[in-house]
Amino acid sequence: MKKCYSQILSLLSLSLLIFSLLSKRAEAYCNSHDKKVLFKIKEALGNPYVLASWTNDHDCCNWYCLECDPNTHRVNNLYITKSNITGPIPAAVGDLPYLEILEFHKNPNLTGGIPKEITKLTRLRMLWLSWNNLTGPVPSFISQLKNLEYVNLAFNQFTGPIPSELSSLPKLGYLGLDRNKLTGQIPESFGNFNSTDFGLFLSHNQLAGPIPRSLFNVKFATIDFSRNHLVGDAYMLFRNNSLSDLSVDLSRNNLTYDFSKTDFPTRLISLDVNHNKIFGSIPQQLANIELQFLNVSYNRLCGQIPTGGTGRLQSRFDEYSYFHNKCLCGAPLPACK
Repeated sequence: MKKCYSQILSLLSLSLLIFSLLSKRAEAYCNSHDKKVLFKIKEALGNPYVLASWTNDHDCCNWYCLECDPNTHRVNNLYITKSNITGPIPAAVGDLPYLEILEFHKNPNLTGGIPKEITKLTRLRMLWLSWNNLTGPVPSFISQLKNLEYVNLAFNQFTGPIPSELSSLPKLGYLGLDRNKLTGQIPESFGNFNSTDFGLFLSHNQLAGPIPRSLFNVKFATIDFSRNHLVGDAYMLFRNNSLSDLSVDLSRNNLTYDFSKTDFPTRLISLDVNHNKIFGSIPQQLANIELQFLNVSYNRLCGQIPTGGTGRLQSRFDEYSYFHNKCLCGAPLPACK
């Protein structure tokens, strides 16, 4: 009996020793500097329920809403989404030096501007601040973060012009500024973006003036300039040497140009130019492009909808893709006279 009791005590002692060692090891994963900063962020946000796991009882690398690098054990991803957090983005986020992804998404009570302290995040690759209630200008100091590949500031209340300095981000492949209250013109410097499949989203703003000719130099994959006040031509958006499929949405602007003179790329898969003042005819070239979506309605186009070709413009798209033009005709519209 004594021998059995002694064995039980030995096992208990061994278990306690293992638990103690594992606890110390787990605590070692949590960088002390990062942990202090995270507590500051939590306090600045009013200790919200979404951050309830942020306590001293757990290794901070196991907390919700963040991730740590498996090798350095430093916080490299901070994401707070669909929450009830209130107030501005805490300036303390700039004190997480290993951060690569910063995401505040769908937090309707997140207000204020983007803190300048984020310029300290030299490793940042993704800045995702969409669907909040952020205000003020889009700050030019974002251009100091030279490792950025993705910037999404959509669905906020940003005002003022688009800073031309953003074009100096050498690795940027996605820029989303749509659904804000931005004014002024699209910067001429945006022709300097050098990604091979760039996505530029500027829709639902109050941008005006012509589309910069310099954009001919950009290899786009997606362009959405819809619902602005843009004028003039759009030929520069349709370069023919992109390696990616191309989607273009220019709907609900004030564009005025001869559609028949546009040279469309063979990799164009989606084109929406409805509600503009575009004139001329639909070029036969479009009949040889296998479009997945087309809308040229509510313009001033004339002539017959092209027949034949692999694009099957007369059969693939219904009348709603073509109606309300000046004198466009042919299936699926009424026959030409």
